Order: sequence, then C-alpha cells, then structure tokens
Amino acid sequence: MLDKISKQEKNIKEFMRGTSVEVTPGGARAIKDFSEILRPGTIVYVTFLPGSDFNATVETVSRLKREGFYPIPHFAARSIESEKILEEGLERLKEEADTTEALLIGGGVDNPLGPFSASIEVLRTGLFDKYGFKKIGVAGHPEGSPDITPQECAQAIQEKNDFSCHTDADLYLATQFLFEAEPLFKWEKAIRSQGNKLPIHVGIPGLATIPTLIRHARQCGVGPSVRFLKKNPIDLFKMSLSNTPLGKFINAPSSNPSKLIFDIVSGLTVDSDCLINKCHLYPLGGLKKSIDWLYQIQDGNFSVANGDFIVH
Repeated sequence: MLDKISKQEKNIKEFMRGTSVEVTPGGARAIKDFSEILRPGTIVYVTFLPGSDFNATVETVSRLKREGFYPIPHFAARSIESEKILEEGLERLKEEADTTEALLIGGGVDNPLGPFSASIEVLRTGLFDKYGFKKIGVAGHPEGSPDITPQECAQAIQEKNDFSCHTDADLYLATQFLFEAEPLFKWEKAIRSQGNKLPIHVGIPGLATIPTLIRHARQCGVGPSVRFLKKNPIDLFKMSLSNTPLGKFINAPSSNPSKLIFDIVSGLTVDSDCLINKCHLYPLGGLKKSIDWLYQIQDGNFSVANGDFIVH
C-alpha cells in the first residue's frame, strides 16, 4: 500500500511539474514584482481579451521575459485587424522578447475585426514560421464551444493536425478548464480515434469562489462539468462551505481541483496512449493563492488519501 501511494504521489508531482499559469496585461500592471509570486522560469500565458490593445500584450511578454519567466502570448484570430498588424506584432515579440511560442485561439468575437475568422487561417499565413516560432498552442474543446458547432470543432482539429505536417512548429491542443475528468477522457479518445496526434494541455480551474468558477465556466462554454456543479442546489450550497471552517462538518464536493487532478493522473496511468501530457492552471482572479497551491504540489508537500490528495 505504501509503495502504491508513493507511486501515485510521484505521478501527480510529475504531471504538475511543468504546469503553466496565466495573467492579463491589466492584472500584470497590478503586480509590482512577479518574483514575489512566481519562481524563475515559470511558464506564463499572457491573455488577449476582446477589445484589448495588443501592445499591452507585447509589453507584458517583454516584462516577464526580462524578469526571468517564460511568457507565451495569446493571439485571438477574430480580433486581428489585418495580416500586416499580425506581422508587426510577431516582429515586435521576436525583437523585444525573443518569443518562440504562442497560443492561437479563435477568440470570443461574433464579427471578425479583420480577415481571419478562425485560427487555422492565421496559421496558413506562414508568419509564425517566418518569425521562428517553434511551438504553437491551438484550442481544444472537451465540452464544446459557444462559438462553433461540434462538427466545426471536429473539422478544426483535423485541419490543425493536417497543418502540423507543413510547419516547422510543434502544435498542441490547449483546452478550457473543466471540473470532471470523465468528459475530458471521453473527448480525448474520440478525437484520437478520428486521427488526432497533437499532444493536449488540459485546463484546470485554480482556487476560486464557486460564483467565480461558474461565471467563467459559462463564458468558456464548459458544459457537463458546470452542470455537474449546479445539478443540485443543496450540493452547490455545501460546496460553497467546503473551504470554510464548516467544511469539515459536511459531506460536500470541493471547489479545490485536487480531486480532478487525481482523477486525470489516475486515468493516464491506465491509458498509455492518451495524449494528455501537461496541465494549465487558470488562476481565475486568484493568482497568488493558486500559484502557492501549485508550488506545494510541485514540491511534494501533499499526501494521497481516499481517491484524492491533500496539500499540506
């Protein structure tokens, strides 16, 4: 039994070792010194929100690089006003931060601001190859997307797999966060059977309040997982108390993502062909709290018990 627990702990620690986090340019401006929160070399995605100025993304990426971190900028296809503006942004990122990795998404805009309506159209410009990008994340939707149909999701994954054979960059799928492992594994097996060969970085919700989690889940199009959270008002009320002093007196699901991570790692041990190989932590407004929790796991300061793990 001790050997089994030790192996479980090792697998969890290894899975979380290269976990990435993210920050908005606005959130970055509120942080005086990232070194007080993040360890050197931490992978930090810099988000691009609809209506934002991409210059703010470039400035945040440059700052993070100077301060010793590994920043990855978001590009939102439907918010790119022209191919010329895209190239100018890529050129600045290369010159100012020697950026070689990006995350490319469609973006939550109903009407494209420029010539691109999907991320594959941006990839096909060849500009990421021109400016030496070696790794590109593209969106994956285990529980669907509010912006595109299931058929369009399947087609997009096929197109991205096809494109991966014609680029110097390594492509991977990055997912929105979810609350249950079952929909994730069901989706991964389905797209693998349809020919997906791209590795998958799965999104995990950070430590946040229940209302915050649900609000973000609605915005991201998270389906079965958010229905799981809301399936019973009594359970939802209990969950809201689970991280308070009253939590130990009630039998409630937890808003802490440790159970989800445990289930993902357990699933990976029984399917060696599964393409999930990395984790991305969505701070959801609580970067310091979420990153402190993450570092405790990476340092091995947790124990496995009863199909879950507890951070000390």
